[in-house]
Amino acid sequence: MSIVETSATPIKGLQAAGTKELVRLDSHEHERNPGGPLKLELFENMSINLSAVKRRASTLATRRTVKKQWQAAWLIRAIECIDLTTLAGDDTPGRVRRLCAKARRPLRDDIKSALGLGDYDLHTGAVCVYPTMVATAVKALSGTNIPVASVATGFPAGLTPLPQRLAEIRFAVGEGAREIDIVISRAQVLTGNWQAMYDEISQMREACGDAHMKTILATGDLKTLSNVYKASMVAMMAGADFIKTSTGMEGVNATLPVSLIMVRALRDYFEHTSYHVGFKPAGGLKTTKDALSWLILMKEELAGEWLKPDLFRIGASSLLGDIERQLEHNITGRYSAAHRHALA
Repeated sequence: MSIVETSATPIKGLQAAGTKELVRLDSHEHERNPGGPLKLELFENMSINLSAVKRRASTLATRRTVKKQWQAAWLIRAIECIDLTTLAGDDTPGRVRRLCAKARRPLRDDIKSALGLGDYDLHTGAVCVYPTMVATAVKALSGTNIPVASVATGFPAGLTPLPQRLAEIRFAVGEGAREIDIVISRAQVLTGNWQAMYDEISQMREACGDAHMKTILATGDLKTLSNVYKASMVAMMAGADFIKTSTGMEGVNATLPVSLIMVRALRDYFEHTSYHVGFKPAGGLKTTKDALSWLILMKEELAGEWLKPDLFRIGASSLLGDIERQLEHNITGRYSAAHRHALA
């Protein structure tokens, strides 16, 4: 089973009889979603079958298993889709530089060599930091194609005045951020004020300029799956390049049922507009099993096109260490202690 089917340059190794090689895909291959007018008729009368959603989500990780060299290939793809993140109150330039070093070299050389990836330029999808740390990250990643992503717009609550939120986007872009993770005003979703939500996100998209915009819905605060679907559609109509589940700081972060609803919204939007919009689960994804579950979700619901860094990211910090640990197990047959795979 191949992660993707494409004519792009293959990664050497990780190939079994009857399978295609894992391939490298650069970010942002598709035309950007320009957004469009707010069309309430596309979602105002929708309904969600909660039991069906739960049933589908519960079977995603059990109906398909990935083992041995196939699992290694999937995990390499997961690494390439990680937004390696530090969003702590005690972040320092030194911590950000260490995180960037890990993003540039996510696996130990001996593990890469054993997987047949010795000469392959493996790196994470991006590094995500606060706006004041963007310049440090940009400098640490110079000479690479790894983009710096920055949270903005009053992250994580999004309750600062709109002019300040827009200024924060412009500051991060001016510092060199190529991707901006914005947060929505949850009250606009909870009160059904879709026009206000659309107008704010549209202004944020304009402030981003050429930087790609990921719209954080904070789904744990939205109460219902119907609200999640509607907020997803409004964000895409307003020009979101990605829709993202969570800040990682809500009581409930990324879950498979919520992700399923957001992925179905992506599919519906593509059918209406022919524009690709990416998906980013974030918050609580810490283990190899989590990474495989969300990769399977994308494979099952959206197929190979969305299994690449330009359309799928995973917001995480500790996940990379667990993936490295699992890949070492695939090679040696033994699990090492978690502290041997520290990040920053």
